[in-house]
Amino acid sequence: MKLFAVALIAGGATLGGYKLLEKDATVRLATSQTESPINYTPTNFSSTTPTTTIDFTVAAEATVNSVVHVINKTVSRQPTNMQEFLRGGGQPREMIGSGSGVIITPDGYIITNNHVIDGASQIEITLNNNSTYPAELIGTDPKTDIALVKIDTGTELPFITFSDSDTVKVGEWVLAVGNPFRLTSTVTAGIVSAKARDLDELDGNAQSFIQTDAAVNRGNSGGALVNTRGELIGINTAITSETGSYVGYSFAVPSNIARKVTEDIMEFGNVQRAILGISGGNLDTARAEYYGVNDTEGVYVGSVESGSGADRGGIKKGDVIKKLDGLAVAKFSDLTGYLGAKRPNDIVDVTIVRDGNEKTIPVTLIKLETLEIPDVGVEVRKANMADLQKYGLKHGVEITRALTEDVARYKMEGNIITQIDDYNIKDIDDVKKVLSNRKRTDPLKLTFVNKKGETHSFIFR
Repeated sequence: MKLFAVALIAGGATLGGYKLLEKDATVRLATSQTESPINYTPTNFSSTTPTTTIDFTVAAEATVNSVVHVINKTVSRQPTNMQEFLRGGGQPREMIGSGSGVIITPDGYIITNNHVIDGASQIEITLNNNSTYPAELIGTDPKTDIALVKIDTGTELPFITFSDSDTVKVGEWVLAVGNPFRLTSTVTAGIVSAKARDLDELDGNAQSFIQTDAAVNRGNSGGALVNTRGELIGINTAITSETGSYVGYSFAVPSNIARKVTEDIMEFGNVQRAILGISGGNLDTARAEYYGVNDTEGVYVGSVESGSGADRGGIKKGDVIKKLDGLAVAKFSDLTGYLGAKRPNDIVDVTIVRDGNEKTIPVTLIKLETLEIPDVGVEVRKANMADLQKYGLKHGVEITRALTEDVARYKMEGNIITQIDDYNIKDIDDVKKVLSNRKRTDPLKLTFVNKKGETHSFIFR
């Protein structure tokens, strides 16, 4: 089984930068999956106030018929000789993987994990009554590992309503509902072990999972994490394991994030990511002493992006973010998890501590526009005016992070790409246009200005 690291929206890049001085991550992330792939729409929020009498049968009966089995069929070519191996040919071979999904609307919209359907040439959905339907892929978001598919049954389907995952409490009883291996719905119980759990602190994209001890195994990816009333509080995504089997820890994408992603896919066709416009990191005793602050909890602001909402609102380097809209922020993933459910132009009340004084600042979030260039191995976003003026440039996109360890060695973050294949690049749309008009086998010429102001051109083959 391959290892899978889920990159959550509104991570380091979502904040306009990356986390500072993070400790080495020791958690190994193993996804729930069968065979080739491994193993999250809009309704009303409801309260998650604990009930006085806990009856798991209520939640189970309310959800089992809304959790489905997802079949992913992919076709690969198996080379039979060296010539086919070198040219990428060979005999076609069908591979089948599977996972779970959650019906979220009566007309057949289903949320699952991106890794469950990634690369699929055909997707099939089997309901709890064993009827099977072809599914249409509506959209995906690899950063949150969310995908949205749809089936048409001609009848209204049972569905699960979203709850407000921000109100979920540690220690609250939950059920994990999956549909693995066509066993029909399987239900396990546990409690919320932790919130805003970040499993890979060094990848530049802070995550914000709900952690639970409800058993989640292979094939459960994309299934539902629900409260005792059967309301959706998360989409089961991953487990930490050295063997690939459940060992007591499972993780779910919070329902607020899953809901926002699917609504964006429905409305815009892609995810509208919002950022404060700061970079920073967690605090502890050592870092508080290093930065000269008194707080050991919160997010230390290491820098503020010029022209961002944080900049216009008055947030400064050295501030410590303690709350967002009144919700406590103890660590970086608390902040990114909350922002992951927000959209550009939303206003967030940011409570900060500056020089020992607490202050609340309203900040209008701005849109994060990034694009991955797989052929080069970098992620880019539109360069801000301050950086362009610094290097005497009129246009360009900034490299925000490396996508592979090989590229990371060259420390390209902060370089400004001005041309691709000799075409001037003004923004992300220009990058998309150039890349869409070329064959993947063609060499790609990249012209950029580095942090010393030097212009270089590289050709990637």
